[in-house]
Amino acid sequence: MQPLQLNCDMGESFGAWTMGMDEAVMPHVHSANIACGFHASDPSTMRRTVALAVQHGVRIGAHPAYPDLVGFGRRSMACSAQEVEDLLLYQLGALDGICRAEGASLSYVKPHGALYNDMMKQPALLAAVMRAVARFNPQLPLMLLARRDNSEAEQLAAEQGIGLLFEAFADRGYDPDGYLLPRNQTGAVHHDPERILAQALSFARGEPITASDGSQLHLRADSLCVHGDNAESVAVVARIRAALDAL
Repeated sequence: MQPLQLNCDMGESFGAWTMGMDEAVMPHVHSANIACGFHASDPSTMRRTVALAVQHGVRIGAHPAYPDLVGFGRRSMACSAQEVEDLLLYQLGALDGICRAEGASLSYVKPHGALYNDMMKQPALLAAVMRAVARFNPQLPLMLLARRDNSEAEQLAAEQGIGLLFEAFADRGYDPDGYLLPRNQTGAVHHDPERILAQALSFARGEPITASDGSQLHLRADSLCVHGDNAESVAVVARIRAALDAL
């Protein structure tokens, strides 16, 4: 098995409003998923976050979303497949320009929030996301949710000629098929640092976790996400990185 890489959503502040603890988290992760202005962030926040990633030698991923600042991108929107493709291209271009100004480049694409969840359940939206990535830069892999069965996503990616990175979540609960539990459901977000660490290590070792119905769930993951707006996750991120490095 390849070593599991640690990623975190970052750059999600907006103007005078602060979200997450980027400066505390950045030294401990391999990859930063940087918001592109639609669910959070603004040009100055994006540039500061890119510069922080460059300072710590962290890979930069674009974190595009539905245009929903008020809902932090966590509400589904009735966007057509064409609109999804267009809004991704817009956001990728914005972050890519800032990366160029800071002597950096994009390494992958990871959609955010409701768009991420919707595309995992709607093949037409997933295909639109993949088309946008392929047209923008087919060398950029798309990061998406590792599920019990990834064959459909793998087939779509092969048709579009792009690579995939599968991710698991250290601080989220799962249903039996490998989908994340909705945030309004009990057990959707873990708040016990020891449980977060234990789940991270289970993924890193290729061991199963327990799904919401009590069944054993095996997921093949390339990357592990820890949410920067979850204080308990941030508290344990350094321990997770140390544990991953020791495997």
